[in-house]
Amino acid sequence: MSKISIFTVSQVSSYLKNLLLKDRLLQNINIIGEISNFKLHKPSGHIYFTLKDRQSIIRCVFFSSKNRYLRFSPSEGMMVIARGNISLYERSGYYQLYVDELKPEGIGTLYLAFEQLKERLQKEGLFDEGNKKPLPLIPRRIGLVTSPTGAAIKDFLTTLKRRFPCVQVYFFPVAVQGAEAAPQIAEALRKLDSLNKLDVIVLTRGGGSLEELWPFNEESLARAIFELNTPLVSAVGHETDFTIADFVADKRASTPTAAAQLIAPEKSELIRRLEMQEDRLRGRIQSRLKEKIMALDNLKRAALRRYPREIINHGHQQIDEQWQRMMRIILYHLKLKGVEMRNYEEKLKALSPLKIMRRGYTFVVDENNRLLKNTSGLRKNQDIKVIFCDGEANCRVREIRKNIIFESMDS
Repeated sequence: MSKISIFTVSQVSSYLKNLLLKDRLLQNINIIGEISNFKLHKPSGHIYFTLKDRQSIIRCVFFSSKNRYLRFSPSEGMMVIARGNISLYERSGYYQLYVDELKPEGIGTLYLAFEQLKERLQKEGLFDEGNKKPLPLIPRRIGLVTSPTGAAIKDFLTTLKRRFPCVQVYFFPVAVQGAEAAPQIAEALRKLDSLNKLDVIVLTRGGGSLEELWPFNEESLARAIFELNTPLVSAVGHETDFTIADFVADKRASTPTAAAQLIAPEKSELIRRLEMQEDRLRGRIQSRLKEKIMALDNLKRAALRRYPREIINHGHQQIDEQWQRMMRIILYHLKLKGVEMRNYEEKLKALSPLKIMRRGYTFVVDENNRLLKNTSGLRKNQDIKVIFCDGEANCRVREIRKNIIFESMDS
């Protein structure tokens, strides 16, 4: 009698698991089906669901270490293709697919991710027109975020220089494709916005495939654009290309050239508009001035017709006021002149020889009224005149004698 082999449940489960793992077909297998019983375990980030068709189901687990790179949101009833390895979960005894990659069936993963993010952000209000900031009429300082080597920067700057050369451009070079592009662009926008002196920021790059333009569809960049205080113009790709950044931006331009045309007025056109505004303003001022002059003339004529006596009385009162003001001015100046005259009189009195002569001094003149200062001008029998403070005396020289005392004093 042969010996019966008895196995434990764990042994059987382990054996079956090894069989599944050794089967190359079941490793790295692609399975198409409809998602059912979808559940996201929030603490861990693991995703659990089943794939089903009309006849069968298979359990699936999508660990967070794998699903973190998922670019769309799986949902109940979605047809997908799951790639992974089939193994046995020994604890429950169920075989299941350990998913490494998940993509939608019949539609591109990136396109689906784009549509899902677009729908979600639109519901949140990130695309609402009420949140759009107006662009300045005449920008003085522009921030530019793009690749330093692409054609976009050349097209933008060439057009800007031609249309409005007196604007300042603050250029911030970034990568515009690849995994590092979205974080770089978001950081560049925040730094330019923090300057608090830019009138507008332009985010641009040339055309490309959906994969190449994908950084502009990242949610992190969309939220960074929405939080800016500075108006932003998005000019990504060609005219037919649309990105999430375009929808969040305050304005969308189809190309870098169109962005320059949108934010910068053409110099000649601006001058023409200013001249038109000047002519219009000048005409309005002249028209209003004529109206006011006519109205004033009418009021004057009406006042003269209705109140002539009042106007005459008013004129008399003005004449009286002017007369009083003039008399005050005349009296004031006469008073000043009187003070000046008295000052001159005092000076003349101080300098007058009569004041000295009253103390006993006289002076002598000859017959021609010439002042004789000393005896050298005298001759014997000469007629002279002696002038006193109260009169004069006519005399004749009888004798001339030098006074030795005065000569000694002079010496």
